[in-house]
Amino acid sequence: MPEASPRGTYLVIAEALRNEIEEGEGIDVLPSEADLMSSHGVSRNTIRRALKVLEVDGVVESAPGIGWRVARSGDRRSLAERMTDVITEGSLSVGDTYPSEAKLCERFGASRTAVRRVLAQMEGNGLLATVHGKGRTVRALPTPTTRP
Repeated sequence: MPEASPRGTYLVIAEALRNEIEEGEGIDVLPSEADLMSSHGVSRNTIRRALKVLEVDGVVESAPGIGWRVARSGDRRSLAERMTDVITEGSLSVGDTYPSEAKLCERFGASRTAVRRVLAQMEGNGLLATVHGKGRTVRALPTPTTRP
C-alpha cells in the first residue's frame, strides 16, 4: 500500500501538473480526467480537487466541450494575489467597500466559486470584513508578505 502524502495527494498532483504546464511548450489542453486518473492512480474527485487548485491560481480554466485547458491570460499571478492587489491598485483604505463577487468574477474571468474561496482566505487573513447589508469592506491593508 503506498504511503499517504502529508501534503494531500491532490496538492501533490496539482504541483506536478503545474510543473508539466510550465515546462511543456505548446501544451494547450490537459489530458482528460480519466487519463489523469489513470496516470496518477487516483480517483476522479482527487483529480478534480487538483484541477480546482490550479483554476484558483489561474493556471488552467474549464472549457465546456473541451475539458481543461491552460489559461493564456497575460497575468500569471494567482487569483489570490490579483484579488489582494485590488486593494493597493484601487487605492482602497481601511473601511472602503471591496468590489462585489460579480464584479470580481467579471474582472478576473474566474468562477464565483473560485472568487468566494479567495474572499474567504482574505477574510481569514484579516484583510476583509463582511458587514451585513454593506458587503465586504477593507479591514487591513496588505503588506508585501500578506498573501491569502
